[in-house]
Amino acid sequence: MNFIRRGAGKPLLLLHGIGGSWRSWQTILEDLATRREVIAVDLPGFGNTPPLAGPVTIGTLADAVTDFLREQHLLGIDAVGSSMGARLVLELARRGGVLGAVVSLDPGGFWQGWEIPVFYHSVSISTKLVRVLQPAMPFLTGNAATRSLLFAQFSARPWAIPAYAALDEMRSFAHSPSFDELLWNLAHGEVQQGAPRGTISSPLVIGWGRQDKVCLPGQAKRALERFPDARLYWFDRCGHFPQWDQPAETVRLILAATAGESFQEAEFARPAHREETTRVAPVAVAAGVAALVLGGIWLLARKPAATR
Repeated sequence: MNFIRRGAGKPLLLLHGIGGSWRSWQTILEDLATRREVIAVDLPGFGNTPPLAGPVTIGTLADAVTDFLREQHLLGIDAVGSSMGARLVLELARRGGVLGAVVSLDPGGFWQGWEIPVFYHSVSISTKLVRVLQPAMPFLTGNAATRSLLFAQFSARPWAIPAYAALDEMRSFAHSPSFDELLWNLAHGEVQQGAPRGTISSPLVIGWGRQDKVCLPGQAKRALERFPDARLYWFDRCGHFPQWDQPAETVRLILAATAGESFQEAEFARPAHREETTRVAPVAVAAGVAALVLGGIWLLARKPAATR
């Protein structure tokens, strides 16, 4: 399993979401590394780690992470997960003996009814578009307006995502061999099991963005019902990825929660700076929409010609 290490101190494991890689944590990795030895992995079938030989599910990924931690003598490590990785750290916490303190950021796996096909098809269609637009991706992620369109489902402030982080994420999404199988299994496969009250003794915090359009905020109640030992933390002005929308607040939460410190939300949720609330001008959005549509049409038009 490919991984990187940064910093010094008590080890801290970072598990990315579906389609991501260790680079999904770039916006907060160096800040975390000032206090902890950060170990960020590429999960099997993502980034630079080869796919699993068999089925790709939360269960098999949890087995792979457990094997990795055992090989690296890291069992009991504190861990943070994002999206699919957030569900993964909950599964590992439920199993017991694998992780220490856990922070789970906007975990998947708690959708019901109509939320399931909405999640599956919206992410599937977005990913297909991302694959088609790969040749134009440096421009699209480098422009605030088109970046806002690309990440509108995932971020409450997509224009503020650093261009380098956006490009890395779009590259990873398009080149992850396990993406399609895992997406299907997340939506239609095994149901996330919970942990009865009193069975998780280490600190467990579930963080949720109030503007999450992937794992809707109403699902947080279901997550707490299955993991009653967890504490719920709300991120304001935040979509599906707190490490993108509220990086400083996310770092403060992770460091405090994994250290077992008591805290109040008001201590971390500081007012946004002026530049954080600046929105893309309507004319820029219109230009971005036009560029995205025209770029897609151009690429689709080129495809048949290239195969003749």
